[in-house]
Amino acid sequence: MTNNKQEKIVSMFNNIASTYDKANRVLSMGIDKSWRHKACSKTFEIYGKNRIEKIVDVACGTGDMILFWKQNASKKNIILENIVGVDPSVGMMEVGKKKLPEVEFIEAFATQMPLENESADIVSISYGIRNVVQRQEAFFEFARVLKKGGLVVISEFTKNQKENPLDHLTAFYMDKVLPVVGGIISKNKEAYRYLPDSIDEFLTTKNLCLELEKAGFEIVYTKAFSMKISTLIIARKL
Repeated sequence: MTNNKQEKIVSMFNNIASTYDKANRVLSMGIDKSWRHKACSKTFEIYGKNRIEKIVDVACGTGDMILFWKQNASKKNIILENIVGVDPSVGMMEVGKKKLPEVEFIEAFATQMPLENESADIVSISYGIRNVVQRQEAFFEFARVLKKGGLVVISEFTKNQKENPLDHLTAFYMDKVLPVVGGIISKNKEAYRYLPDSIDEFLTTKNLCLELEKAGFEIVYTKAFSMKISTLIIARKL
């Protein structure tokens, strides 16, 4: 059952790959760019090194986050020796390869990455961890791949309590507006119905942090952006 669910999610992303970037920019009104930039900038600040051997971007999709890692490293004069993208969706990575022909893209699940033990400085996953069915196993895999003291960086739409009118407005947009607009752009309304449903079924930030701690991480930074739509979590491997 778990494998069937994961395969269905991968198939869905293969189907919307060609319109994914455009839909993202329209639906977030470009704000996702600032979320990604802040994630990279804060991570580099916390890691505090001017030379990074390897970043692994998991559920890399079309390579959006890889672009931000490379741009931020360049801006901060950080030498980034290698960055690789990992994703089970061949369709999404085909788009990424056209944007970033110099980057290595690896077809693999987050739970089974063909990477050496303690080989990465940073493992990132942006708006993809809720699509990983075996999430706890993925966190153990991130810990395996990371060097001691390395960072895992998660940007995600986490589940929040609706405490004020803005929370209800955000919920209305995600539940009613997003599936319609996303469906028009991608011609796949089911895929963009999945997004708000998957957020509603997903964990709170607190519970996500508990799962990371169980896998051997120490939470070093959490921050919610844009009316708590997006949450950034940075954790260090102990």
